[in-house]
Amino acid sequence: MKELQATAHSLFRNGRELRVRVTEVRDETGIGHMLIFGEPVDGCLVRIHSRCLYGDVLASQDCDCGPELAMAMDLIQQEGGQGVLFYLEQEGRGEGLEVKAMGLHIGEETGVDTFDAYRALGHPDDRRTYDHAAFALAALGLRSVRLMTNNFDKVAAVERAGLAVTAVPLVTEPQNERAAQYMAAKAKRRTAYPGHAGIGAGSTPAN
Repeated sequence: MKELQATAHSLFRNGRELRVRVTEVRDETGIGHMLIFGEPVDGCLVRIHSRCLYGDVLASQDCDCGPELAMAMDLIQQEGGQGVLFYLEQEGRGEGLEVKAMGLHIGEETGVDTFDAYRALGHPDDRRTYDHAAFALAALGLRSVRLMTNNFDKVAAVERAGLAVTAVPLVTEPQNERAAQYMAAKAKRRTAYPGHAGIGAGSTPAN
């Protein structure tokens, strides 16, 4: 696509060059960007990642968002720099940074997990959607991908877009006790929902 080629450039990560192209993805449910590394082919690695300012940028040790993003990029580089990363503007499970911060405040004050904190604020557990990313991925002409995720919802969205999906779990170690509690809450809440079975042993199926 001409628009994609106009964004082609190099970046260096871990001392190695990556070729990347960038395009916006959006629909009525959300917005984000697709970063295409190298020349992806069928079976390439794909990560659909929701923005987490604390984990991705500020290197917070209280969640697994930053480590999962870093692991996904490491895996793409290990495969010769071929893969796709979606970075979606869905902070705080789709509720935004301010609601996320309010939820964290309630959690510190009362000891409840982030899911109960969101409910106390009148918000659903998770408002995120992935169809806009999935259909952008399908538009690349791919027929199959290896999706780096522990979240069944992402797998289902990509399958709805017509691609065959092999889930590649991203299993990270909690960096402190707060992260361990956060990851345990995600695993417990997700496995309690119909149709949200965990993907892979030791996974935390919410990212």
